[in-house]
Amino acid sequence: MIELRSACSLDRAERATLFTSAYEGYLLPFAIDEQALASMEENFDLDAEASRIAFRDGAPVGLANLGVRGEDAWIGGVGVVPAARRSGVGETLMRALHEQARERGIRRVWLEVIAENTGAFALYEKLGYRTVRDVEVWSLPAAEDQEPEAHEVSAAEAQARIRELRSGREPWQRADETVVNYGDARGLSIDDAAAVYRQPGEHVQLLQTAGPAEPLLRTLRRLGTVGVLNLPGDDPAAQALRSLGATVVVRQHEMLLAL
Repeated sequence: MIELRSACSLDRAERATLFTSAYEGYLLPFAIDEQALASMEENFDLDAEASRIAFRDGAPVGLANLGVRGEDAWIGGVGVVPAARRSGVGETLMRALHEQARERGIRRVWLEVIAENTGAFALYEKLGYRTVRDVEVWSLPAAEDQEPEAHEVSAAEAQARIRELRSGREPWQRADETVVNYGDARGLSIDDAAAVYRQPGEHVQLLQTAGPAEPLLRTLRRLGTVGVLNLPGDDPAAQALRSLGATVVVRQHEMLLAL
């Protein structure tokens, strides 16, 4: 018998432990600690009260995170521990998140699923999701180019320029709201192009870009390896990354459920 409770029923350290266990053996296994989970909750607006934990015989066996922004929501991770998989827990959690979304007046629920994860993709289609577009995770190796072509500006200035230039919607993890939530975002600008990025460690995270991307990317890779999360396959920046020798690490389907 599965019992569902708010994610608030566990403290953050317990949720982080469950998150790691629920992704054991996944296509891209990862470990997350309390600090990293706190960062995810803040930056991606994950709502612990709306998120759900699945319990079986009193023990947590699965979790589903829901991010909330106005009339939009985002599935920020759904996982089930190995011993409880293939028993309907994931579907039960997803349906519970949809109910929470409806109660909060959400009209659209977004998610991404790795292209090779055919089981999850089939479940999401069963639940009414449709594929909106394919997105890719890129990695551009660090390199010493000529002198930087772009100059530093404030993140706010760069983001304002990006809003003027871009033609498509940013995915949740790189949306304007996410950029604002990051306290360490920085900006680059050159002629008719701009970028917003952050560098929390040795690697650079490119958050947003618009306009000709190649000079921005050449400037950024002087700082370290550049990662770009969920870039649409038809984004002009994808061609610039390819021409500079970047590789696609993961391909995902971005999916949408209209409530």
